[in-house]
Amino acid sequence: MRIRSALLALSAASLVSTASFAADLPARTYTKAPVYAAPIYNWTGIYVGAHIGAAFGGDNGYATTIPGLAGSNRDAAFLGGGQIGADYQFAPNWLVGIEGQISGLSNSDRTFTNGIDSFRDRSDWLASVTGRLGYTWGPGLVYAKGGVAFRDDAGLAATAGFLPAVTDRNSTGYTVGGGFEYMFAPAWSAKVEYQYYNFDTTNVASPAGALSYKDDLHTVKVGVNYHFNWGGPVMAKY
Repeated sequence: MRIRSALLALSAASLVSTASFAADLPARTYTKAPVYAAPIYNWTGIYVGAHIGAAFGGDNGYATTIPGLAGSNRDAAFLGGGQIGADYQFAPNWLVGIEGQISGLSNSDRTFTNGIDSFRDRSDWLASVTGRLGYTWGPGLVYAKGGVAFRDDAGLAATAGFLPAVTDRNSTGYTVGGGFEYMFAPAWSAKVEYQYYNFDTTNVASPAGALSYKDDLHTVKVGVNYHFNWGGPVMAKY
């Protein structure tokens, strides 16, 4: 009985000591979980960039009164260049903008020959000023574009048998296209784009006869842009 009484006394003393220690502890502090902030991508601002790609001849038809004259389609060409533009994002997933672009061409010839003499049409560069309308969701953007197209006024070269030749060749036309752009970093985006250039019809008159053909190009480009966002990206809290 004495041992049992001693154990009970020891347990009671232990409980009293634990309760006193707990009463001396400070109250537990509760903190909120950290707030997750998801970025809202801001496409509004000015951008500059570079691109590479390829250009392909469009319509390969032609009409001529020169006996035996045969024509080849425009050669496929490597292209590379740059662009500068400005966009405004609104409503909140739509975007409007304007862009200027220029591309150098490695080899963009179209040749007509009767086996002795020849005409050669060559363009060394293409340029455009276009408006664009896009739909964006976060880092992604799909867009359509259209506007005025330009090319160098190199004219049409002819060999002696076709001289003198009078050429009606347009250096201004129209362009349409579209693409997909993805913002992979706060100020950087990558794009893939198709663009069609049309310079109407080229007409040539020479002592040997006349030549007429449609002058157009299809291009495919990939590129990167650096964005100078106005005010920087905004954040949404969830």
